[in-house]
Amino acid sequence: MGNDILLKAEKVTMQFGGLKAVNEVDMEIKRGEIHALIGPNGAGKTTFFNVISGIYMPTSGQVFFDGEDITKLKPHQVTERGIARTFQNIQLFDSMSARENVMIGHHTRTKSTVLGTIFHTKKMKEEEWKCYHKAEEMLDFVGLGNEKETLASSLPYGKKRILEIARALASEPKIIMLDEPCAGMNASETKELTKTIYKIRDAGITVLLVEHDMKFVMGISDMITVLDHGGKICEGVPDMVRQDSKVIEAYLGKEEEE
Repeated sequence: MGNDILLKAEKVTMQFGGLKAVNEVDMEIKRGEIHALIGPNGAGKTTFFNVISGIYMPTSGQVFFDGEDITKLKPHQVTERGIARTFQNIQLFDSMSARENVMIGHHTRTKSTVLGTIFHTKKMKEEEWKCYHKAEEMLDFVGLGNEKETLASSLPYGKKRILEIARALASEPKIIMLDEPCAGMNASETKELTKTIYKIRDAGITVLLVEHDMKFVMGISDMITVLDHGGKICEGVPDMVRQDSKVIEAYLGKEEEE
């Protein structure tokens, strides 16, 4: 695998009973790019995300990350390697502040033991301080610097989405996977999200996203992979994908009809 390839899937298949939700999908994601995974509902996009992040072990095929075979790793091991993700449904701790939510994201990088936590050892205190400052840094980075003490439940919808991204970034990933980040956002919130994703890319973090908003996808992506019925039907730059007859038939055409 070339040094410019950060994530590589080889013939990844995920089967549930007689259904192949993902069927022999190959994909390469280069370092520093914004790569979108699109397709109609039921195409296998989130299942593919779940395989990459260790939630599912594929029925067959392999996943390589930064030169290492991660196919059989558990989710926390995948996170430790440098893969972070958000989910379709917002999963924040509503009764905790924005800062506390993001601190949880950085705990994947700490080494404190259970005994250290109970007895508040010096090492544990140092790591908590690092978590605190990492949370401050990430909240400033995504534009939520004025919301650090705000309860997650009190944030408007768009900012909740951005907070989830800040929490994922706190794990210090090499790649961040965003599962439908635009879902439920209005135009101004989507504009802010776009700025945030460009900032993430410019900071050297690769972005893989699943999204249904075609205007957003075509405007922000360097590369696009298209799935339909679990299989890859197209891959390329936005202009190529936009004009592909299989894509138009499977997905974009349906959007236009609606």
